[in-house]
Amino acid sequence: MIMKKGLKFLPVFLSGLLLNVNLYAQKGSIKQVKLTDFQLQASGLISEDGGAISQPKYESSVYWFPVKVPSTVLTGLVANKIYPSPYLGLNNMLIPDASDKFNKEYNLEQYSFLPNQPNPWKKPYWYRTTFNVPASDRGRIFQLIFKGINYRAAVWVNGKQIADSTQMAGMFAEYSLDVSKQIIPGGTNALAVKIYPLDEPGFPDKEQLEAMGPFFLNGGPTGDIGKNVTMLCSVGWDWIPPVRDRNMGIWQPVFLRTTGAVTIGHPQLKTDLPNLPDTSVAKLSLNLTLTNHTDAAKSGTLTVSIKPENFAGAAVQFSKPVSVGTNASKEIGFSADNVAALLIHQPHLWWPTGYGRANLYQIRLQYTDAEGMADDTTFVFGVRTVSSQSTDVNGYNRRDFYVNGKRVHLVGGAWVPDMMVNRDSARYDYELHLCKNANVNLVRIWGGGVTPPDAFWNAADRYGLMVWSDFWVTGDTQGEFKGSPDWPLEGNVFVKNVLSTIYRIRNHPSLLVWTGGNEGHARKELYDAMRSNIIALDGTRPFIPSSSGFAKLPAGWKGAYPDEKTSGVYSGGPYAWRDPKEYYKLADAGKDWVFKDETGLPSQPPYTTLPKVITNLTWDTKLPFPLNNTWGYHDACTGAAKYDTLYIDMVKRYGPAASMQAFSDKMQFMNYTGYQGIFEADGHKLNQTGGVMLWKLNSALPSVVWQIYDWFLEPNAGYYAMQNACEAKHIQFNQDDSTVMVINRTLKSTGVLTAQADVYSVDSKVLYHHTATVNLSSTGTQSAMPLKAVLADIKDMCFVVLKLKDAAGNVISRNAYWIAPGNDYKALNGIGHTNLSTKFIRAEKGYKESKWILEISNNSKQIAFFVRPQLMVNGEEVMPSYWSANYFTLAPGESTTVSVSAPWAKVGGQNPTVLVEGWNVDKQVVELASGVK
Repeated sequence: MIMKKGLKFLPVFLSGLLLNVNLYAQKGSIKQVKLTDFQLQASGLISEDGGAISQPKYESSVYWFPVKVPSTVLTGLVANKIYPSPYLGLNNMLIPDASDKFNKEYNLEQYSFLPNQPNPWKKPYWYRTTFNVPASDRGRIFQLIFKGINYRAAVWVNGKQIADSTQMAGMFAEYSLDVSKQIIPGGTNALAVKIYPLDEPGFPDKEQLEAMGPFFLNGGPTGDIGKNVTMLCSVGWDWIPPVRDRNMGIWQPVFLRTTGAVTIGHPQLKTDLPNLPDTSVAKLSLNLTLTNHTDAAKSGTLTVSIKPENFAGAAVQFSKPVSVGTNASKEIGFSADNVAALLIHQPHLWWPTGYGRANLYQIRLQYTDAEGMADDTTFVFGVRTVSSQSTDVNGYNRRDFYVNGKRVHLVGGAWVPDMMVNRDSARYDYELHLCKNANVNLVRIWGGGVTPPDAFWNAADRYGLMVWSDFWVTGDTQGEFKGSPDWPLEGNVFVKNVLSTIYRIRNHPSLLVWTGGNEGHARKELYDAMRSNIIALDGTRPFIPSSSGFAKLPAGWKGAYPDEKTSGVYSGGPYAWRDPKEYYKLADAGKDWVFKDETGLPSQPPYTTLPKVITNLTWDTKLPFPLNNTWGYHDACTGAAKYDTLYIDMVKRYGPAASMQAFSDKMQFMNYTGYQGIFEADGHKLNQTGGVMLWKLNSALPSVVWQIYDWFLEPNAGYYAMQNACEAKHIQFNQDDSTVMVINRTLKSTGVLTAQADVYSVDSKVLYHHTATVNLSSTGTQSAMPLKAVLADIKDMCFVVLKLKDAAGNVISRNAYWIAPGNDYKALNGIGHTNLSTKFIRAEKGYKESKWILEISNNSKQIAFFVRPQLMVNGEEVMPSYWSANYFTLAPGESTTVSVSAPWAKVGGQNPTVLVEGWNVDKQVVELASGVK
């Protein structure tokens, strides 16, 4: 591509890790500096234009709010105490909405902070900052990199406009603006960014202001938010209220990058294992673009270095001479067929969690010319291949996925963005570590949210999490259910955002599959552009048309890539709580459960964080359950049958609760058995299904619905049910035929294992004991022993306690169930209390976190039920805490060893304690340095 001389706006979508170095580094160095300290103000209050505001000596008669970028406008105003935090209580009802019609309906205009402007989000906002550039950088190339804005932006530097709002549009495009002629080395520089609101703000559905209110219409009554290329759920969904400003602002970082005359762009590293199933040789290929930003031709050397990132090994390097013409770009390509360094023998492969280690390599690209280092960039990659195959199962297409030639069974769920896109790199690390700890191996980027920033992908790579990435299409906005196929209105903006996203994330080994959207399709020209560009610009991983097999492609449209078949995955729930036996019926029937990519249940947080979610945690005695209306705003589904059923079934099974804490504790029983049912029912058909995925893993705000850990990073009991059910080698009680089964999720033989089953009465008497041996040669299942006849003779509630031991007698899996005729578990209310003995064994210090190991023993003759240890500092639970097991049951005389780790930043250099409690367990505090306190 030949660049026109004097071109002010140059879209360069950079891929890979960003190099953050000091702005005042030595002369000639490559620098990329994050610009964070900005000022913010509404354009309606500012009379000057961008040329004046971007002058270094600009002074305003109006006060500007200090903000830390990235920051949406609303985030900045909340930080400056203009509006209350919409995460808490009903505070969102004290903030005007972007929709005029909606404001009038709820009288929200009264809360506008702008004089005579009832809607504070209708006009653009200014972001402004200043920065210094050393005189030693005179003659260098300067690029302003915007990783993400919403919805449109215009940019000025030192009084000169660099880009306008037609060039920068959509929430998911990344831009690099050449500002070399505008930057003033040796002085102060000023940047002004004018951020425009969404073209169409969208009209939300009625607010969830009553605990038992109506069901929320996803995307609003008409789905008109879909006219934009943005975070569609910002108008409100059945798990998130409307985000008042629709997240307008600079929502991802801004960098100033300083280089020489030639820059490196669009690097792509492909890895191939040409002799599968033999993985002893890997072939790499590298493609990139070199761009000369000057009027003089450049000759130089491109040096490529590859070294291990997270394991020990040798590095390789090669160099090639490359010349680039004046104001031109040149595409460069290398492969293992012509560069020996790109042929790797005995590669350390990247495997998903549960299947192996997520080994990573780092590649460094450097271009040097006569003036020295012109550009220098690095990114991390994994040696691995991914592929997909479609199989017909009784008329239902099942999608199978393969990594390094091996079929992988997907267990995980949907990922939704923070309500105000406020997650940072630490938060992404915490959440994805929580996912890995739960034995999640797949995170789905849901199509109504956002394609996450680089920090998310870097963490997914490290933790071995596969990622399923929907593009920004939903059936609720693009015409499948409501909305229109004519949306988004500007197809060119959608396509530019697609291209930028492909360039940005295609090198990440965690990215498993692209999908065309959530439960729907973009119109044909956009669908075709999406599909063809994925093939042309990536081509290394599958594409499926939609995240739901129920959304049928019109005749004549091309299907999945590369097999041209249908998606082979199915949403549609159930989303309400179900008796575990019901999940077995669904899994046994097959149909849409051959690959279920959306199912789940309302899952209330534990009582420890519930008061943080429901800030006025009192009972409304007019309601049938201990709720109040704030629950409605933090659980937009309480009026639906799914939530009513959950409460009704809980009371039927466990009896009414005498306190809010008892109510919360009993809801954890529902969480545990619900998620246990989902994943164990799917697990018992391990080789007959492609996987099962939750709606959903996380939450957008403090919420009491559809999550395995809450907004405060507190897992509920369902999280640990999933962790247990999805462990590598697992023993379980099948609730369709009452057999004990062993599951092997690994790619290796288990060797001889011993399965043990014990049945206890509600007063802890042994009713049955039996052992059996199993041996699984590879991934699969094996029945160990039947319990149907045994349980048929037991007329009251009982406990089934299972253990799986290896050849050395070590317990490698444990499990417990409470079973009763008619599902009457009220006997739990009267079981005797017991004490546990907890012994601190040792502490281990790791990378950015510490780990503690404990032995918990039940030396009594009474079952210890639903044991819950918590890591504590100064009387507060440490969140996140990564427990190896929790909410477990210990039989009389049984011991277990558990571990917990937590980030150093959350422990604060203190010696934490562990609080051990349970349903019938007396509380105990353990000092991790010296034993029991």
